[in-house]
Amino acid sequence: MTDPLIRIAAALERLAPPPPAAADPLAHPAYVWRDAVLTAARDFAPLPLPLLHGVDAQKKALFDNLTRLAAGHAAQDALLWGARGTGKSALVKAAVGAVQSSGGALALIEVAADRLDTLPRLFDAVAGRARAYAIFLDDLGFDAAAEARVLRSLLEGGAEARPANARLIVTSNRRHLVTRDIAEQGSAINPRDSVDDQLALADRFGLSLGFHVVDQDAYLAIVRGYAERHALPFDTGDAVQWATRRGSRSGRVAWQYVVELAGREGKALK
Repeated sequence: MTDPLIRIAAALERLAPPPPAAADPLAHPAYVWRDAVLTAARDFAPLPLPLLHGVDAQKKALFDNLTRLAAGHAAQDALLWGARGTGKSALVKAAVGAVQSSGGALALIEVAADRLDTLPRLFDAVAGRARAYAIFLDDLGFDAAAEARVLRSLLEGGAEARPANARLIVTSNRRHLVTRDIAEQGSAINPRDSVDDQLALADRFGLSLGFHVVDQDAYLAIVRGYAERHALPFDTGDAVQWATRRGSRSGRVAWQYVVELAGREGKALK
């Protein structure tokens, strides 16, 4: 007689929905790596690059790097680090969109930070495709150097490298990705070993782009660009007061102010 637990497990398996079919890796501009399956991203609508103000050097560096990747040329893994809300994530998507608009065979694949252990499976899924992939890890950070070693190995030094048509594009509020603990360095037999371990991950990115808090003129330029794009009137003093109440000036705060303006005007933003 069949074990009741086996029969129950079999019944549950029959009731469970089948796993979703993987999206065609050549058919969509952007994807999400979800449950180790490539899923087409809904409504991928990156901002035009000219709308991102105050980061001209970063725009050019990332766009050029992704253009080389799309052309099948040597390209770097990239780390975009710096103050929150300064446009790091927006630039990644905008640069990919700009390469696509210029005819480049490039797609974005977003991977959640807690799915790093599945990256080898993603590499297998895209290796050898007639297309390049910017694998996007947003807002990444580690509390200990040991947590970062999986990603370090995938970037450089592991037995199996990522495919030539895929590069990692990472954003983080931390320049070195790993929290630096002064007490830990002081307790180490050789403090330099501890520092080297913490910096080893950031050193593996060939392209490192810093983002910093914008001044008032740059903040207002960002607001003006968004407002003109969406045909919204705004008052400079009101925009400054909005940033003052939020306690910061950034691209994110500027966009939130523009959302407020659209709401006041009874408009939807697309």
